[in-house]
Amino acid sequence: MLHLCAAFAVLCPLSPGWLHALRRCSFCPVWWDCKACEQLSEGRSKPRMFRTKRSALVRRLWRSHTTLGGEAAEGQPESTSQPEPERDTNAHTCCCGKTSKGADHELKALTHSLLKRLKEKQLQILLQAVESKGGAGTGCLLLPRMLDPKLSKHTSYSLPVLLCKVFRWPDLKSSSELKRLYCCEMYGINSTDYYCCNPHHLSRLCELESPPPPYSKFPMELLKQPADSPNPPPSSTETGGPHYTAPDGLSDSRISQELGSRAHWCVVAYWEERTRVGRLYTAQEPSLDIFYDLPHGNGFCLGQLNSDNKSQLVTKVRRKIGYGIQLSRERDGVWVYNRSHYPVFIKSVTLDNPDSRTLLVHKVYPGYSIKAFDYEKSCSLQRPNDHDFTHEPWSGYSVQISFVKGWGQCYTRQFITSCPCWLEVFFNNR
Repeated sequence: MLHLCAAFAVLCPLSPGWLHALRRCSFCPVWWDCKACEQLSEGRSKPRMFRTKRSALVRRLWRSHTTLGGEAAEGQPESTSQPEPERDTNAHTCCCGKTSKGADHELKALTHSLLKRLKEKQLQILLQAVESKGGAGTGCLLLPRMLDPKLSKHTSYSLPVLLCKVFRWPDLKSSSELKRLYCCEMYGINSTDYYCCNPHHLSRLCELESPPPPYSKFPMELLKQPADSPNPPPSSTETGGPHYTAPDGLSDSRISQELGSRAHWCVVAYWEERTRVGRLYTAQEPSLDIFYDLPHGNGFCLGQLNSDNKSQLVTKVRRKIGYGIQLSRERDGVWVYNRSHYPVFIKSVTLDNPDSRTLLVHKVYPGYSIKAFDYEKSCSLQRPNDHDFTHEPWSGYSVQISFVKGWGQCYTRQFITSCPCWLEVFFNNR
């Protein structure tokens, strides 16, 4: 027999309080012992047709949260030029720094408490950013700096750190490990009232380690450029060994011939092994996206270039470029943000100790940012006229970036020309 109150609840969207009053009015003949009435009155069983859009957005967001060691978590704890160390994926750290079986439950309760305070439009922005993994151009998620007292007593983290822990890096510990991306509207703005909490407007900061020995025998004084010497022009970096430069290598005169007099702060050349593919790409805007496939891409699309390379490895790596990288010219230098799902490898003269004889190749994990080029540092560095460097063009105003595959002393590929897909980026000296 269908109870009257249960049937009435299906037809009318009443709140649990009204259902409780309805039950107390004894419309149901056996209301005092009716399990359906009890569940409806306590709000434990809500028909699907009555679920709000906000609650559906919250559930979809929680399904997208990351777990330590899970496939959805981005990157690794640090960037290093050495082979990747093994990690213990059995540990589970909750947002409050505890390790227990109830950590996930505690994290879920805290996250739901925060998400329920967001407006529907804010939830949609956050969901689009999380589900697209940063591929969609989402706006800022502006939230007040002052947390709700009931929420703040359960966590010592700021809202941006908390959301980054939930949706990107479960092992994140503090805001000092994060860098705000140039694309964020709050970049460079120190507001005392609001800050952007969009987890994909932030990146993990790479911390470089000191390069291992052997060290160069030349002191710092010999590496500094004389004040009266002209600035060295950008030229193709050493890519194939001490006696070999990249085929059809680039020079300042060649770049001028191809680009004319257009104003730009950097020039990008795309290579597949020893062959340059496509035209030189110039960047006038402070930020440049270089990608193979991006939902809302605006920049240098490598997927549109016509390549004659039929190598299976090149084809495979090219498709793994995905969202690629983002170059941004900022106050302290040029930053590279790895937007893809695979590591990228970077070699730059300003990344290493100037006393180092050889430049190291640095591995940058997905979701991490690294200052790939420092203008001020590059002006004070120049390789001495030693026999070890006479066959190498000066590479002080360029960096090399390889997608997916690394090269150098830690890899089977000794030179970047053996890498399937890579970039050569030249900078104007400001």
